[in-house]
Amino acid sequence: FKSVTFEDSLFKNCVFEDITSVNTYFRNCTFVNTTFYNTDFEQYKFVGSELINCTFYHIRTGCQISFDDDYSAYWIYFVNFLGTLAVLPGNIVSALLMDRIGRLTMLG
Repeated sequence: FKSVTFEDSLFKNCVFEDITSVNTYFRNCTFVNTTFYNTDFEQYKFVGSELINCTFYHIRTGCQISFDDDYSAYWIYFVNFLGTLAVLPGNIVSALLMDRIGRLTMLG
């Protein structure tokens, strides 16, 4: 889950397994007979929620990878484009030198 907020929801006989959550919160939710296995749901993510007969197994702790909400694919492609653009002058100079002094000399 990424940046999901559940409000006033009922989770009955559910199994949450192998879930990583970033900025995910449960507000005023009710969990009945729910099992949490290998998740990173800690106590602070359940704001005003009621847990009835719930079981937690293998809770992950520590720092989870998170990116800001405004970190999008656009920036990844833009930075890649700038890196490719930075190499362009070197490629042009290499091509001109190769024609001028020869390929074998340039390779040497």
